[in-house]
Parts: sequence; C-alpha cells; structure tokens
Amino acid sequence: MGKWLAGGLTAILAAGPASAQPYIDPALDVANSGDTAWVMTATALVLMMTLPGLALFYGGLVRSKNFLSVLIQCMAIAGVVSVLWVIVGYTLAFGQVTGGILGNGLNWMLGNLGNVREGTAIPESAFVMFQMTFAVITPALMIGAWVERARFGWVITFCALWLLVVYAPVTHWIWGGGWLAQLGVLDFAGGIVVHTTAGVSALVVAIMMGKRIGWPASHMLPHSPALTVAGAGLLWVGWFGFNGGSALTATDNASAAIINTHVAASMAALTWILVERIKVGKSTAVGVATGAIAGLATITPSAGFVGPGGALIIGAAAGLVCFFAVGLVKKGFEIDDSLDVFAVHGVGGILGTLMLALFISEGMGGVGYADNMTFGSQFVAQFIGVAVVAIWSAVATAILGFGISVFVPMRVSEDDERDGLDIANHGERAWDLD
Repeated sequence: MGKWLAGGLTAILAAGPASAQPYIDPALDVANSGDTAWVMTATALVLMMTLPGLALFYGGLVRSKNFLSVLIQCMAIAGVVSVLWVIVGYTLAFGQVTGGILGNGLNWMLGNLGNVREGTAIPESAFVMFQMTFAVITPALMIGAWVERARFGWVITFCALWLLVVYAPVTHWIWGGGWLAQLGVLDFAGGIVVHTTAGVSALVVAIMMGKRIGWPASHMLPHSPALTVAGAGLLWVGWFGFNGGSALTATDNASAAIINTHVAASMAALTWILVERIKVGKSTAVGVATGAIAGLATITPSAGFVGPGGALIIGAAAGLVCFFAVGLVKKGFEIDDSLDVFAVHGVGGILGTLMLALFISEGMGGVGYADNMTFGSQFVAQFIGVAVVAIWSAVATAILGFGISVFVPMRVSEDDERDGLDIANHGERAWDLD
C-alpha cells in the first residue's frame, strides 16, 4: 500500500496543478509527425536565409570597410526579434482575433499554447518557431536600405519597435484571421506580410536617411560579388522552407509550392541577365543573383496557389519589372536605397500579389477562386491589401524613424562614414588587409 501511495503521489506531483494541464482527448489533439518534421526542417531553412544567407548576400554588395557591420546587424536583429516574438510578438500576430486588428494577449511569453495549432496538424510550438523565422528575416531585409551609414543603436531600436508596430499587426490582418483575411486577401508566404512591409519601409528610411557620402557621383562597387552569389544560393535553398513550409503540411501542397518557387527564381534570373546583356552588354554575377531573389520574392504570395506555368510567367515578369525598378529608384528618383530593397523585394512582392488574382484561376493552372470570388473581386481584394499595408508601413516607419532619432541619431558622423562602419560602430575589421 505504501508503495502504491508513493507512486500515486509522484504522478500527481509530476502532473502539476489540474488547472495547468486540462484533459484533452488524445484522439482529437495529436500532431501529425510527418507534418511536424517538415515544418521544423523548414524553420531551420528559413533561419538560414537570414543567418548566413542574407548576411552574405548583402555583405558582398557593400564596400569591404562595411562588411562586418552588415553581418552584425543581421545577427543582432535576429536576437532582438526572437526575444520580442516570445514575449509579445506572437500573441499580437497570432493570438485569437479581437476585432480583426490585433491578437489578444493570452499567449504572451508563449503561455497557453495548444498541443496543436488550430487549423493545422502541427504543435503550436512548432508553428511559433516557424513564424518567428519570418519575423526575423523581415526587418533584416531592410538593412539593405541603410547600409554604410546607419548608426547601430538606431537600427536595433527601430527594428524592435517596427516589429511590434508594423509587422505584427499586418501579420494578424492577413495570417491571423484579421480583417484583410476576412476581406478575401490572399498571401501564401509573405508577398504582403514580408516583402511589401519591408520594401516600403526600406524606401521610406532611405529617403529619411539621405544619400551616402559621394553617391551617386562615385561608383560604390560591391567588394565581393562572390559572397553575394553564395548568399543568394543560400537564400534560394532556404526559400524552399519559406514557401514550401508555409503549406504547414508534408503533402503535395508543399512540393507544388517548392516547384513554383524554383522555376520562378530560375526564370527571373535568366530574364534579368538577358535584359542586362541587352542593356549594358554583359551578364554579371550580381545580376544573376539579384534576378533570382526578385523571382523568389515575386512568387512568394502565390507559390501555393498557382501552377508551374503561371510561376514561369511570374518569374519572367519579376526579372523584367524589378530590373527596371532598380534604375527608376536610383537614377530616376535618385533615392539611395543602397541594395535595392524596395525595387526587388517591395516591387516584387507587390507585383506577385497582384498577379495572383489572375494565375490562381483554374484556367491558368491555379487552384481556382473561392466560391464568392472572381478575377475582378480577387484583384480588388489584393489591391486593397497592398495599398493598406503600404500606407500603414510608410506612415508608421516615418513616425518611428523620426521619433527614435530624437534620442538616437539615425546616421553616423561623416568621419565615421568615411572610415567605415566596421571600425566606427564596432571597433573591428572584417578583413586583415595588412
């Protein structure tokens, strides 16, 4: 009897308070192991996109005296966003709908997570981590707009607040069951949530921060196109997790999204270097890398909704439109969006979001419209989604940027900018040139 009582007491203590562990019928609340394994794998792939993919892609495009600053910014942003995501970001983005604007606060500090995320067959903890990697890469994309001149303290403060003011609400509006989702706006993996928010905000910051010293009179050439191509390769591979993982299942939905992702990137890269060859006489390494990224960004909102034929057309449009967008922003408007965040990610995300309305049609090889949707109504919904998010991102970014600059200046001094941010901001050099 004593042994039985001791065993019972041990079991009770191990279980904890009854209110903390409500009984759930296992038959109704068990994750699918295959889906879970795939989403966890996709999570690692998406994190690889920021660390080291984006870091190398951007780092190779700056001058050698600023290379280390790009890597540090990527890692520091990953750190601060991850911490904020656990504390409050996840619950703002994916907490239960409260009027369609923000999630409720029941999941702050990741409390009250379900065994399975509603509407999926994976643990909510796996869903949290997968979405965290999206939250990490989105503000990191904006680094390309302010490289070589931004003060490190301003960057980290801005990205932290931007996550809570721009990214989390927009994520809730579209992916968290919010008001844009209820309107019928579709975004499979981030054409609006990731690329429109980051692209538009990057453009606003580039205007606010002003041009680099000597730009555009001086050609500020990439110090290592090889690193840029290597980073683009890591981004390309990681994007399979970005888009394929967004299916949240290890099924044809994921494999179809990956096929579309790959062919769109391939077509965009080929289109970019063809246009480059015609326009400037040579196809460059930076060109093929940038073209691939443009295709990846543009297919993202529709990767799981269109067919391979539609993905090819979307990729070709991405390579063509984003190529000329780069020239328009830099030469037409003379905005020093240094690494073309808006022209590639912003324009690509918006273009892909709008093209979705056509290529989702069964006649175009897509999955077809919802019962209450047609091409016209879907296009209107997509346009409203882009317009609302672009305006919100621009206004919030301007307010945050100026507000933070009252306490932490946006730019380093002219002397520090000439010396390079590696030494000025961090007291280290990326390369030993002695």
